[in-house]
Amino acid sequence: MDTPATSGREPGAPFAAEAMAVVAPDGTLTGWSSGAQRLLGYSEAEALGRPAADLLASPLPTAARARMAGQEPWAGSVALRDRDGHEVDCRLRGRPLALGGGGTGWLLEAVPEQEGEDGREGSRLLGWSFDQSPFALAIYDAEGRFLRINAPMARQLGASEADIRGRRITEHMTDPRFAGPEEAVDRVAATGVPECIENYVRVPGEPHAHAWLVHAAPLKDAAGVVHGVQLAALDFSEQSAARERLALLNEASTRIGSSLDVARTAQELADVAVPDVGDFVSVDLLDAVLHGDEIAPVPVGGSLVLRRTAVSSTVPPAVAVGAPAAYPEHSPIERCLATGRAVMHRVTDPEIVRWLAQDPARADWVRRNHPHSLLAVPLRARGVNLGIVLFTRTDPSSPPYTEDDLRIAEELAVRAAVCIDNARRYTRERSTTLALQHSLLPQGIPEQAAVEVAGRYLPAGSQAGVGGDWFDVIPLSGARVALVVGDVVGHGLHASAAMGRLRTAVRTLADVDLPPDELLAHLDDLVVRVSTGLETGAAPPTAGFGATCLYAVYDPVSRKCSLASAGHPWPALVTPDGAVDFLELPTGPPLGLGGLPFECVEVELPEGSLLTLYTDGLLEGRGRDVDIGLRALRTALADTVPSLETTCDIVLKAMIDGRPPDDVALLVARTRALDSRHVVQWDLPADPAVVAEVRARTTAQLHAWGLDELAFVTELVVSELVTNAIRHATAPIQLRLIKDHTLICEVSDASSTAPHLRRARIFDEGGRGLLLVAQLTERWGTRHTGTGKIIWAEQPLPAPQATPEPAA
Repeated sequence: MDTPATSGREPGAPFAAEAMAVVAPDGTLTGWSSGAQRLLGYSEAEALGRPAADLLASPLPTAARARMAGQEPWAGSVALRDRDGHEVDCRLRGRPLALGGGGTGWLLEAVPEQEGEDGREGSRLLGWSFDQSPFALAIYDAEGRFLRINAPMARQLGASEADIRGRRITEHMTDPRFAGPEEAVDRVAATGVPECIENYVRVPGEPHAHAWLVHAAPLKDAAGVVHGVQLAALDFSEQSAARERLALLNEASTRIGSSLDVARTAQELADVAVPDVGDFVSVDLLDAVLHGDEIAPVPVGGSLVLRRTAVSSTVPPAVAVGAPAAYPEHSPIERCLATGRAVMHRVTDPEIVRWLAQDPARADWVRRNHPHSLLAVPLRARGVNLGIVLFTRTDPSSPPYTEDDLRIAEELAVRAAVCIDNARRYTRERSTTLALQHSLLPQGIPEQAAVEVAGRYLPAGSQAGVGGDWFDVIPLSGARVALVVGDVVGHGLHASAAMGRLRTAVRTLADVDLPPDELLAHLDDLVVRVSTGLETGAAPPTAGFGATCLYAVYDPVSRKCSLASAGHPWPALVTPDGAVDFLELPTGPPLGLGGLPFECVEVELPEGSLLTLYTDGLLEGRGRDVDIGLRALRTALADTVPSLETTCDIVLKAMIDGRPPDDVALLVARTRALDSRHVVQWDLPADPAVVAEVRARTTAQLHAWGLDELAFVTELVVSELVTNAIRHATAPIQLRLIKDHTLICEVSDASSTAPHLRRARIFDEGGRGLLLVAQLTERWGTRHTGTGKIIWAEQPLPAPQATPEPAA
């Protein structure tokens, strides 16, 4: 049956106790008196850090647990277990002990059960407990004057009880930092409410400052009147240092690794470590880490050359950031990195002296800044050495490094190394993706007469990595050109590979001369098949596959531009008079939704118009929303200059601040026009007799253009194409010759049936015409129109002949 917590004695009544212990909020023992050692047999070293519950032979009474849960004092009979395993029946009293940081511990006092009932013996034990307590104890009167102190307090104060009796705290110790404990004693005497404060100060009896936990409790009579104050001072320097180390590690976990940039992560490590771990901290890395390359093992022996990547210090370093950091063979730094084990040294150690003798620059730095100790800790992640971090203390008032300092430095290095290696791996992946992205983008602008073009691609500067933005310029038949800009959803290798597939598909479909809306419909079908796995019958890819695209076809003969959009931003148009506007296209769904139509719009553009295609990353730079981005782009395009390359630079500078958060593709095209000097067109009757006349007209036009060398082949091509149209198609029939960088021959008719090459047999009378056209021209093909089809063939223009120099 549980014993009541207050059985036989009120919780606040005087209690003789020879055994005292302090329990932290987490239940571990942090204080252990000599009386507790005599009672249970555990030495202080064995007891500290042990869970207090381990000392119980049976659970605490229910009433005691209830009062503890309410943080109320309690007392009662309990059974403890001593070091030899025997039960010890005791009277135990617990009082809440307020600790710094909002936590609450417990002060426990115990006496053997058989002695607790003997009042006189209890009184003696009470006196012994005060005098022999390992904690520094003092009793003050209601005016805050010393009445009694025990031996540990006398040692801390550097004075006997007789020397200080009747004096206040600050009358004996004039350091302003002692005002806090004195004010706490006054408040407790006035309010009767216990207080606990932390203070970092050097007491007269100690050579160095310590961290103190000071607990002041009121001494009351049965009526609750405060007659004095008891003060207990606990040196918790080790606990304070552990708490500071924990706070430093928590800070490191939030500050180190905020980005996937190797140099920035190294600098974050150095900044976190100063001044708590060292006054000078440097981070040196292997060049392979900075470049994102695979890392070879560091050989044992031989000199070591790293790259100084980060420094945090109040004094100039011996090696500047970015410069090589060389360490001679057998130096502690070289040995640390080669073995993967941290080292701790005083500057006067023989190893350091030998190292500095081989390194005059660092020896000079040591003479000027007077460091006294150092730590060298390797940066290792996933079993690979990345570099080294060097911690140095130069402040003469700071103590030399200890094993505790080494452990905290190693913990910082472990956390930072993982972040640095993540950044290295990201750098490698980003470099690979960038190389893939650039290899899939146009390596140059193809030669064509329809537009003057300039383009830019900027990879994302965010941690998301390189995306799938692209642009393309595709020459088409009839001197036309296709302008394409697209944006694949997502980032990384997947997005770049998807971009490559889409760009290839667009070029393939463009070669078939599909209208923009039909081309986007085919492209949408491809994306659906890839994203659902229908293309291969395999499971769909884990990453979604979607994209936006804008496809435009410009004809320099008619000056008409046909455009269709699949969820892409509208293109901007700058007319020759300087007006800037956006072509409001019917924006179709993004690619990959499937089953929804796209709409084509045709506009006529004045010669010299500037057509700007882009991805949404251009609009969303500097953290803008789309509407603000469109206004900013309109303003930037109003300042265009004749050079399209300069125009691209102006637009990017106005729209992008540093590294863009998303990929940016920009394509700027200035339209040209082919007039009657470059184009001739004849309407032809469906009469075989007209073929001879057409050949004559063609020969005459080539002579006018100075292309007599092409007359023979062109006559054959015209004769074959016109004859086929008269025989196999329907009127109206037209012949058009275009001279730009090639000679283009086009024959149009009202039939939708396309011809095809076939191999004629020996005795066939026909079937060789298109084969001759294909053999004699550079390329040929068919494109369908709204009223029929066009058969076209292209020939390269002859190279201009050099003018002979006159004879001397």
